Amino acid sequence: MSWGYWQRWRRSRSLALANQEFAYLWDVPPLDEYISLDCEMSCLDPRQAEILSIAAIRIKGSRIFLSEHLKLLVKPAGQIDPASIAVHGLRHQDVQEGMAIEDALAALLNFIGPRPLIGYYLEFDLAVLGRLLKPMLGVALPNASIEVSGLFYDHMVTAHRPDVDLSLSHILQTLNLPDLPRHDPLNDALLAAMIYLKLGQK
Repeated sequence: MSWGYWQRWRRSRSLALANQEFAYLWDVPPLDEYISLDCEMSCLDPRQAEILSIAAIRIKGSRIFLSEHLKLLVKPAGQIDPASIAVHGLRHQDVQEGMAIEDALAALLNFIGPRPLIGYYLEFDLAVLGRLLKPMLGVALPNASIEVSGLFYDHMVTAHRPDVDLSLSHILQTLNLPDLPRHDPLNDALLAAMIYLKLGQK
């Protein structure tokens, strides 16, 4: 994409923004910087799910800046599906002191800026974020996204092992990476960041 085309595209999308405060999302991303992202949700339906917790970690080059992470607890407007509680352990009383979703989303956008997003099964998180951000932005979240399970699949196919198990446990074991307690958004974001860097170094 030429610089002139990028500038014209950025201006057209920026003008469509519902709130010009977030025009920086269309800036050129910092060189070789990424954000590893994970969210925990109130249910498994992206059309209805509310965000309960968000974590994001900055990556630059081959380094994970864990000390510069974002971790937010969010108070939902509705109930939490018991099936989701069984997964992440967040109950209604655990999130009562959480932020309002509008404040949490603004903090998240400020943290990620225009950087590409990395995650494990990121599509679900982005579907929910896109729905919740639409009233704030008026347009879709413009950030590029990188799915680490897709990177792992490509890596295994290249290694002539097309019958790929994409479970997180198998990916970590195959790549000889440490495991962490699951369904804590900061841990999950860290695991995705480690997978990304390990595959990027191969």
